[in-house]
Amino acid sequence: MITLSNVSYRYSGSKRDSIADFSMELSSGKIVGLLGANGAGKSTLLYLISGLLRPTAGSVNVNGYTPWDRNPEFLSQIFLVPEEIDVPSIPLTDFIKAYSPFYPNFSQQSMEEALFHFNLSLNIHLGSLSMGQRKKAYLAFALACHTPVLLMDEPTNGLDIPGKSEFRKAVVKTMNDDRTIIISTHQVRDLDQLLDHVTIMDNKGIQLDESIAALQEKFIFGLSPVLPENGVIWSEPVMGGYAYMKIRTPEQPETEVNLEALFNYIYSTPSRM
Repeated sequence: MITLSNVSYRYSGSKRDSIADFSMELSSGKIVGLLGANGAGKSTLLYLISGLLRPTAGSVNVNGYTPWDRNPEFLSQIFLVPEEIDVPSIPLTDFIKAYSPFYPNFSQQSMEEALFHFNLSLNIHLGSLSMGQRKKAYLAFALACHTPVLLMDEPTNGLDIPGKSEFRKAVVKTMNDDRTIIISTHQVRDLDQLLDHVTIMDNKGIQLDESIAALQEKFIFGLSPVLPENGVIWSEPVMGGYAYMKIRTPEQPETEVNLEALFNYIYSTPSRM
């Protein structure tokens, strides 16, 4: 569904590539967490997939389209939620009336349900909202468009704790087997129990590309007053003991994936992974 082949991109004036010889394939039906340190190229990757940037080398293909061509049919099938939301100072109903015709799968019912989750209504003026409320309204619209590809860059930034919980619920409700959602974030704890696939990258390429189910099969994540004696591959002191990651043996029950522990392990010992 989404294929990047040997893609490189360098911003004007920069001395190095933001992404260098990068390749990746993603099929539909996944909620993908895109993780990486600052400068790893996560936002650049989303802009390349959406067609806002043109690769300096390599190719990008999304559902049979070359994004940079900006084909109108392609644009109706993809939605990008940027990290910084800039919406016009108009009533939300006017915003929906102006922009929903560009997205043939837009659902008014989905829009109202998402707004309800975020404790907002249709009868609001975007100019009178706080930054967090504007983001919630924009996220509700993005989810209601039901595009086959939805890209979100740091979507939980600016959301309060209830808003983050409702965001996860709203994403799950609009997900189906024909849709791919890619969420780039530093707030890995905000995505717990939401993702079914994790991609960890740096500007040289992918360090990890694996399903949550496969990670649960291979590893155990836990907290303990003392470190287990065998199989520990990563640990970190926390209040009351240690957070750890260890190799799972067949007789041990699966645990939930600790995304923060996984990320720290990958970045500390990428060659071992």
